[in-house]
Amino acid sequence: MAVTATAKNTGVSVKKLLPIVDLVRGMNVEEALAMLRFMPSPAAAHVAKTVRSAAANAENELLTRGEDLRIVEIYANEAPRTKRVRARARGRMARIIRRSSHITVVVDEEEVN
Repeated sequence: MAVTATAKNTGVSVKKLLPIVDLVRGMNVEEALAMLRFMPSPAAAHVAKTVRSAAANAENELLTRGEDLRIVEIYANEAPRTKRVRARARGRMARIIRRSSHITVVVDEEEVN
């Protein structure tokens, strides 16, 4: 049975999260956390926090160990944008769009073959 964790309105754009999310998809939770710990991108901290949360949820609900968990599904969706304005020349204004995202992680027990 799969267990999920979601981080909403992270303040990081989906474009910055996608390479990180694609890298850890399908990995063991422990390996993914070790990889995310040493990534230079600050967005990796948001992904690592969500992966840790999903692992903790699975340990509480399924009563499994963290070493037995695998990231089955992970994705970043676009969240509502924050719209601001900046003053420009001659009394005009320019729009500033701050993008945000939701991160969803689904973990499940590894199947032993």
